[in-house]
Amino acid sequence: MTGKAVFYHAGCPVCVAAEDSLANAIDRTRYEVEIVHLGNDRGRISDAEAAGVKSVPALVLEGLAFHINFGASISDLK
Repeated sequence: MTGKAVFYHAGCPVCVAAEDSLANAIDRTRYEVEIVHLGNDRGRISDAEAAGVKSVPALVLEGLAFHINFGASISDLK
């Protein structure tokens, strides 16, 4: 494994669609993939913010935040 990928979402339809298509397409032999549902795990919101996540769904890949479409702002999840 070469890196870590964390997919943050809030469970909305946009987030679920992104998880189904994008997060599940990541090569698991190259990346350790973690799926974090911020609607259920509010304690991880600060982790997402520290990683540069401004909205969900977002993928943090090797420390870089990539925002996918727009489901909800991080501030809306607090």
